[in-house]
Amino acid sequence: MRYKLTIEYDGTQTLGWQRQLDGPSVQEYLENALANLSPTRQPIPVQGAGRTDAGVHALGQVAHFDLEREIEGWKLRDALNFHLREAEAPVVILNAETVPDDFNARFSAKGRGYIYRILNRRSPSVLQKDRLWWVPVPLDVEKMRAGAKHLLGHHDFTSFRAAACQALSPIKTLDKLDITTQEDEIIFTVEARSFLHHQVRNMVGTLKLVGDGHLTPDDVKRILEACDRSQAGPTAPACGLYLSKVIY
Repeated sequence: MRYKLTIEYDGTQTLGWQRQLDGPSVQEYLENALANLSPTRQPIPVQGAGRTDAGVHALGQVAHFDLEREIEGWKLRDALNFHLREAEAPVVILNAETVPDDFNARFSAKGRGYIYRILNRRSPSVLQKDRLWWVPVPLDVEKMRAGAKHLLGHHDFTSFRAAACQALSPIKTLDKLDITTQEDEIIFTVEARSFLHHQVRNMVGTLKLVGDGHLTPDDVKRILEACDRSQAGPTAPACGLYLSKVIY
């Protein structure tokens, strides 16, 4: 049987989604938890919808795997959460369900959504220290929104692409980039079919410079058209980024 998982995790104490040799990963926690449900007691390979870097969180990551036994979704969810708690993993299963054999968490996805959170106030946060990017200088949200409009649509996003990005093409279509506020927070909501490595964090880092006056909104258009990573702003910290959903 093929199963689909919807997963929430705190990336602070992991090296990201993908299994690593030198530290814990979300994938490793899941595969080890699934081993408890396998007749062979061996880790079961899990395919995620997308990789997240160290420090990046997820509200709705999706993964699939195959299991040699049939188990009801709610029982699978609860069993995995039990073993994840036993391992003190910063991971929980929100939902588990059976899917057709041709479902693939990565390749069946039609889109992905991310949220990025900035805390914009003079005082840092004690309770959410590793959950958002603290920016103590005032940011002009209206100017950031004006700059963000230049990024919407079908473009070459080389200026916002990490040097280590393995994507075959820098051409992407950005479907949504909304910037909202909630008390002292500035929240970026971003959606596309797929993203380049660090694309969201590099866009946020550039728009932050628009907000603090180092760049103008029209500079974003210039940076985009330059197709030169050195022209854009810094990569925003991983702690503020959340994979919020995967669209099928």
